[in-house]
Amino acid sequence: MINFAQFGNDLYTGRRSIEFIKRQKTWYAISGVLVVLALVGIFVKGLNFGIEFSGGSEFRVQGVSNSQGYEQKAQTAVNEAGIGGNVVATIVGQDTVRVQTEAASEKTNEAKTALAEAFGVPAGQVSSSLIGPSWGETVSQQAIRGLIVFLILVTLVMALYFRTWKMAVAGLVALLHDLVITVGIYALFGFEITPSSMIGFLTILGYSLYDTVVVFDKVRENTAEAFRTKRMTYSAAANLAVNQTLVRSINTTVVALLPIAAILVVGFTALGPGTLLDLALALFIGIGVGAYSSIFIATPLLVDLRRNEPAVKALDKYVARHAKEAAVAGVDTREPAIVGADGAAVVEGQQAVSPAEAGYRPVHKYAQAGPRNQPKRAPKSKR
Repeated sequence: MINFAQFGNDLYTGRRSIEFIKRQKTWYAISGVLVVLALVGIFVKGLNFGIEFSGGSEFRVQGVSNSQGYEQKAQTAVNEAGIGGNVVATIVGQDTVRVQTEAASEKTNEAKTALAEAFGVPAGQVSSSLIGPSWGETVSQQAIRGLIVFLILVTLVMALYFRTWKMAVAGLVALLHDLVITVGIYALFGFEITPSSMIGFLTILGYSLYDTVVVFDKVRENTAEAFRTKRMTYSAAANLAVNQTLVRSINTTVVALLPIAAILVVGFTALGPGTLLDLALALFIGIGVGAYSSIFIATPLLVDLRRNEPAVKALDKYVARHAKEAAVAGVDTREPAIVGADGAAVVEGQQAVSPAEAGYRPVHKYAQAGPRNQPKRAPKSKR
């Protein structure tokens, strides 16, 4: 049985390590396939925009006691009223049928009467509303404008905070990666895009950015220590940072997804289509994709962007040369130093050393643990 607490502690101290950086081509390939499928869904199959964006008429039939075959009943009733085009019928709540059609301003009364007869309810229990496409177009323009402003501000803030534009670029690519895949999933499965979905798309960008910044902050800390001590390469320090934040990212993602999953279950089984369900669906897909990109895409991409920098290349050469010299001298640089039982610190003499640093301290492979054998001093009377 796996001890997850010990496993997480081993990842943090460096006793165990998952090679996120060395396998970056695998992660890139997986993301490449997902992005291509998403683009095929968006540009070939197309997006299923709700009535708020395309415009049309919406009828709600309340008090329906028998909803069996409701789609066919709605289609037949609308056609009898002289309204053509595609008809979308869904169950809302326990006894309400929502019917969406093309704009039918002149034949609204005929459609209400036909729907009332088809579902066996009084005409007064059928409501109608006409939605013009201009409202959805305005919402789309505002959303796109907000997205552009958000991405520009994110790039500037990350570049200033991390003092390198390459971290900002890596974070920006991860955000776009999340957005494209999320929208592509909507296109491939035919999920309806509503204003609530648009809000969800923008919300997941904030979540993904937060998770990426947490990982990058640890990357900055570890790589700064690597440049100072010259005990690790830049990629090794970055890989250690991802391992150290892995458990936290998983826990945060699971905690965020559980209540959203509960909303989805209740929405699909009881509530039916609505604002809450649309928002929850976008968040569930986006948070999952965002967690993936923070771990598998953002940091490997950052390492690739910085790989050819003179300082990074000099550090890698120094560490490789030191490892070669240590191997010739009989020093095993891969053996981790002794880590305290709590995994919080290592004490060498009077100096406390962090587990991340201790995990990479060179230790002579012939050294034996135990007290030092030092010569005893003679008593003062015999000196």
